[in-house]
Amino acid sequence: MNPNQIYGLILNQGEHQMSTNSRQETLIEQEVTYTLEINGNFFIIENVPARVCVETGERFFAPETVERLQEIVWENKRPKRVIETPVFDFAS
Repeated sequence: MNPNQIYGLILNQGEHQMSTNSRQETLIEQEVTYTLEINGNFFIIENVPARVCVETGERFFAPETVERLQEIVWENKRPKRVIETPVFDFAS
C-alpha cells in the first residue's frame, strides 16, 4: 500500500471523511470567499464552491472552479461592488 494514498468516504449532507494513514479529515462542501492579490490589485470572489476541512480549515477547489476563478480575474468585467479596505504594516 502506498503510504501517501488518500482514502475518502462520503457521509451525509455533502461531508467527506479522508484519511492519510491514521489521520482523519472531514471535508464539508460549502461556499467560501476567495481572495487573491496580483501586482497590488486585490480580488475578492464570493460564493465559490469548495470542500473545506473541518479540522484544519484548508480549502480544496475542483479544477472547473479554479478555471472559473481564473476567468473572473482575467476577464476585466465590472465587479458586483467595490470596497475600500484599510492596509496595515505588521512591522510597525
